[in-house]
Amino acid sequence: MLQRLRVQNLAIVEDIEIDFNGGLNVITGETGAGKSILVDALGLVLGERADKSMIRAGEDKCSVESVFHLSDASSINGVLDELGLPPCDDGALVLRRVISASGAGRNTVNDSSTTVQALKMIGNFLVDMHGPHDHQSLLSQEFQRELLDAFGHLEKLTSEYRAVYGRALELTNKRQELDCDEKDVATQVDMLSFQVKEIENARLADTDEEDLAREHAIVANAREIVELANGVVGTLNESEGSAFEGLAAAVRQLTAMARVFDEAKAWCDEAESAGARVQELANTISARVQGIECDPERLQFIEDRMALLSALKRKYGGSLAAVLSHLETARARLNDLETRAERIAEIEATIAETDKELRKVGAVLSKERQMKGQSLGKAITAELQGLGFPHAAFDIHVTQVEPGPWGMDEVDFGFAPNVGEPSRPLRVIASSGEISRVMLATKAVLAKHDRVPVLVFDEIDANVGGEMGNAIGARLSAIAGNHQVLCITHLPQVAVHGRTHFAVQKEVRTDRTYTRATTLVGRERVEEIGRMLGGSNFTSVTLKHAEEMLNAIVA
Repeated sequence: MLQRLRVQNLAIVEDIEIDFNGGLNVITGETGAGKSILVDALGLVLGERADKSMIRAGEDKCSVESVFHLSDASSINGVLDELGLPPCDDGALVLRRVISASGAGRNTVNDSSTTVQALKMIGNFLVDMHGPHDHQSLLSQEFQRELLDAFGHLEKLTSEYRAVYGRALELTNKRQELDCDEKDVATQVDMLSFQVKEIENARLADTDEEDLAREHAIVANAREIVELANGVVGTLNESEGSAFEGLAAAVRQLTAMARVFDEAKAWCDEAESAGARVQELANTISARVQGIECDPERLQFIEDRMALLSALKRKYGGSLAAVLSHLETARARLNDLETRAERIAEIEATIAETDKELRKVGAVLSKERQMKGQSLGKAITAELQGLGFPHAAFDIHVTQVEPGPWGMDEVDFGFAPNVGEPSRPLRVIASSGEISRVMLATKAVLAKHDRVPVLVFDEIDANVGGEMGNAIGARLSAIAGNHQVLCITHLPQVAVHGRTHFAVQKEVRTDRTYTRATTLVGRERVEEIGRMLGGSNFTSVTLKHAEEMLNAIVA
């Protein structure tokens, strides 16, 4: 569950920290007080898009921190491992996001730096958020299909179908590449033949550019290298007054000294050793440069070779590895074109086999969707009957179509809110208030099958009121039996069902606007419900009504 949310310098929020509880948490407050900013903040720390204009005026950054406690961290630990982040061993998971006006933001998971994409991936396993306009997505047939697949746990089947569909698409693309007229084929064959021959003639397999560059440096500077080396050898060992001669003289003097001064024996040994090393160094240098000579023909060969490699890299990809990769691709493509008739026959045969496999997997997926659609339709109908549609009928039509990216089905939610009306597509007949309740019914059904621990509803009760609000509150409370639920509401009938009640208020101090959140208990909660019932000028009668509403829920 979400234990804590802290928001700093976001919009009109300076610094708010809220400790949530399990069950249904309701958040109320007047319009513009900042209720939805809290939901926006949670969205930010879960990877939603950010804009520096969200930063509170006069500040250079804003931050959001959320603390989750997970009784079973196995699923999230799998995600963390995939992202290269440390596991959540004690069940505590702290997500933090800092948005800077300079653009240098920071994202962390348990103090380990990460990306916004990682936060979003983690957030998908923690929170399901439903905003005030999200119910419109229920009118999308794509969203309807996704809901059906989620309800039916059809991930494995859809993944299998997508894999086969991907192969079929790749084969179709290959077939289209070969489907050109003879003139185009001849042009491509000529071009590819030239490229293959040009790269093959360069004999790149055993070419090492670094070795070539080193040899070029030596051959191009051979005369200077030899002259300098000879000078060094002379200075070390061969010239009059060389280092070796000086060390030999030192050895003789130290030998004489050692007869009367014992410590000189060790110095003599060191001087002899130094002389030997000087001779060894001189011999090494002399042997290494002995084979170096200024060879204009070899220098020209190396420079021509380097120019050829540079030209090939410019034409075929920027590196020798890319040039060799292009060679393999060109050879394969050339072979396809030169054996075009045979390749077309092979690909078409494979396309036919893959299409058969695709339709087989698609038929299984369709059958499952048909079965799960009936179950989902019945479940949503039952939920709707408790949300003011006692005679409603909700059904899911799964119509087979030609294979597409997501299967061979077109999914359409049908709705008949009243007795005697035929079921028609939801997108055609539902009002905004009806859509809100249908979405809640759908969420209620899916919540029983969903392992996401936190559900957030921002004004799910939009465009409804009165007794309908009480029904919505009861459904949210029921959902909160298996999930932690956060609900922003403007209806007192919903708010009274909350296990924990927060009020968000806006105030002006020293010409600045501030938002604060308060946990309401006892009389404070009665007064907030009274305000929601009758406005700021509520009466004792309103307060009594508010108290009765709260007591009725407790009873």
